[in-house]
Amino acid sequence: MDHYAPRNWQPHERPSLPGSPSTPDHSNPKRLAYALVGLLVALTGGLGNSLVIANLPYLQGALGATTAEMAWLPAAYVMTNVSMNLLLVKFRQQFGLRAFTEVFLVLYALVTFGHLFVNDLSSAIAVRAAHGMVGAALSSLGLYYMIQAFPAKWRMKALVLGLGASQLALPLARLFSEDLMQIAEWRGLYLFELGMALLTLGCVFLLKLPPGDRFKTFEKLDFLTFAILASGVALLCAVLSLGRIDWWLEAPWIGVASAASIVLILAGLAIEHNRSNPMLMTRWLGSGVMIRLALAVILIRMVLSEQSTGAVGFMQMLNMSSQQLHSLYVVMLLGSIAGLATSALTIDPKHLFMPLIVSLALMAVGSVMDSYSNNLTRPENMYISQFLLAFGGTFFLGPTMVLGTRRVLTNPRNLVSFSVLFGICQNLGGLIGAALLGTFQSVREKFHSSNIVEHLTLLDPRVAARVQSGGNAVGSMIADPSLRNLQGIRSLATAATREANVLAYNDVFMLIAVIAVLTMIWISIRALWLMSTTQAVAPAPATPSVQPSGATSS
Repeated sequence: MDHYAPRNWQPHERPSLPGSPSTPDHSNPKRLAYALVGLLVALTGGLGNSLVIANLPYLQGALGATTAEMAWLPAAYVMTNVSMNLLLVKFRQQFGLRAFTEVFLVLYALVTFGHLFVNDLSSAIAVRAAHGMVGAALSSLGLYYMIQAFPAKWRMKALVLGLGASQLALPLARLFSEDLMQIAEWRGLYLFELGMALLTLGCVFLLKLPPGDRFKTFEKLDFLTFAILASGVALLCAVLSLGRIDWWLEAPWIGVASAASIVLILAGLAIEHNRSNPMLMTRWLGSGVMIRLALAVILIRMVLSEQSTGAVGFMQMLNMSSQQLHSLYVVMLLGSIAGLATSALTIDPKHLFMPLIVSLALMAVGSVMDSYSNNLTRPENMYISQFLLAFGGTFFLGPTMVLGTRRVLTNPRNLVSFSVLFGICQNLGGLIGAALLGTFQSVREKFHSSNIVEHLTLLDPRVAARVQSGGNAVGSMIADPSLRNLQGIRSLATAATREANVLAYNDVFMLIAVIAVLTMIWISIRALWLMSTTQAVAPAPATPSVQPSGATSS
């Protein structure tokens, strides 16, 4: 690779990896400014999708769409967001951080502005797909700013904070987005998002990142690989997002898309495997260390689905409104902040497995607590369990990234590969978790419903009394005894369905706890084996200053 503009860096200023900024000394006020801009950039990138996820039911009414159609909005974002990591790292390396920053932030603002003119579902999906592409750049940009805010000895703390800041977007969106909807309906969300994008753009223009080295990295075959792999991953994301809604074995397109995604992904990997200068280091990605890291990230992200698919879905099933869940969202946000702060304060390169084990243990305890829910469970009954889950959800991120980046530092050519791996594992882990838990909940609801209905007979005095009670409740409005009796039967059926759903969600919470415990045991055994064979993880370098562009959640 040829340098475009060789620079004479001081030893402590030199970028650790191609595409990352240099790290000169800054004054304390300037470090604070970098930290604030980094937090703003990370939250802006995370809120783009979080505002939509938190308000899908309201947007559904505004756009006049079905539940299955609305599921394409977050799916389209993830479909494009995941694959952009293939190009973003090389774009930074070849064209420089300044071009990277300005181009993608301007595009982000323009796409957000385009949201204001969306009037139907198809255009909304197209805009969300474009948003996913340009939003993928903001996670790495936020981290680079956060790194400038800390001296070299605290560089790993910057890595943790830069990674975790975007994870605060979803609980924040759930807290205040309902007020935005009341201001200007669905356009209120997009106006706020546009304001955040323009504010971020102004701050980034005022406070620029230090320059880094530039290299010629793009090859023509890179774009063919990107097109093939991006198409395959996008189809896989669509299947995982829509499978449990259209149902796996009933919608023909799911089978076609699944088969096509496998063919495309394998074709893309085959091209990379046989290239002399590949974009993806397939042999390195196929090593045991990286496979284990990928599996651990996916499993932990699956466990984290307990909050979005499990607890929130359970409360909504009990007809809890967003206003009633406000306090629970505050607890989730506080838990995420506490986990992030604790991780930054305690991260130790010599003990990177321990935070993963602690995170899984906390999430397992929280899930077991939730598995004893009933139809009288209210948000305040879930404060402790959801705090534990939110804490664990941000506590594990930093150590996981450090485990991977220190292997990149030994060979910078692996940077693109690790960016893609971590980004795909983060996003697919969330999608797999939501798909698995949603499917499991549906299956268990049918199972419990059949068991409950099987024991309901009007010959049972208690059942007859319940039907009569349901009919008497509408006695002042319905004079016909037969219609009152029919209404009583409907009331009983509604109660039976609700109880079946409660039992199904309890099964979901217990399944999550089992996954968390098994993952924790596996990681513990791995850590003990490494210790016993004197192959424990070596300390990471003191100045890891790179963050792959795929460090976001779905």
